[in-house]
Amino acid sequence: MEIIRGKHASFMDASALADRLSGCELVHVDIGTGDGRYVQHVAQTCPDCFVIGIDACRENLHAISRRAPDNALFVIANAQTLPPELFGLAAQITINFPWGSLLNGLLTHDLALLDGLAAISRPGVELHVRLNGGALAEAGWSLESGAERVCEVLALNGYDLRPPVMLSARDLKALPTTWAKRLAFGRDPRAIDLHATRKADGRAVSPSAK
Repeated sequence: MEIIRGKHASFMDASALADRLSGCELVHVDIGTGDGRYVQHVAQTCPDCFVIGIDACRENLHAISRRAPDNALFVIANAQTLPPELFGLAAQITINFPWGSLLNGLLTHDLALLDGLAAISRPGVELHVRLNGGALAEAGWSLESGAERVCEVLALNGYDLRPPVMLSARDLKALPTTWAKRLAFGRDPRAIDLHATRKADGRAVSPSAK
């Protein structure tokens, strides 16, 4: 898989990744990581956790990845084609304020995305998906209907969901992501947090099987 540190890209195989993971209690994967600020924060505050940020846009990661702590790694990949080196590793997954193809994949039951999430997960993986009203409006959904649809898609793929939690501007200010701060001070600071746990025997189900 392709990794990046600063402006330098290289490739890491499964053996080299296993060496990096040695001594870490759990692996946290952040998909659509943007500028990587969230990954940096989690890695610094949870030294026993290894945090992997995934994004297709390498330019946004130059600054943060250059000074990433040893327990953080940035991978250049599309969310619909997650690297096999990550399969079976993630105990925690976050998707913070997705938009574009990543958000569309959650709304349309894109099996490439959902199967990829399942493939990188350990049994009982915890998943946080944080959605914002502006991105959903651009995709043609209200915050409430979009969140309901994503919950439906996740449930069809073997996830047990807790009740959605509305995020206030104050909550957004406390989240260590650049986009959360922009939302908090923007014209539409509406967001919602979906927290799910995937069943150990979770299986993808056809969207028509409701």
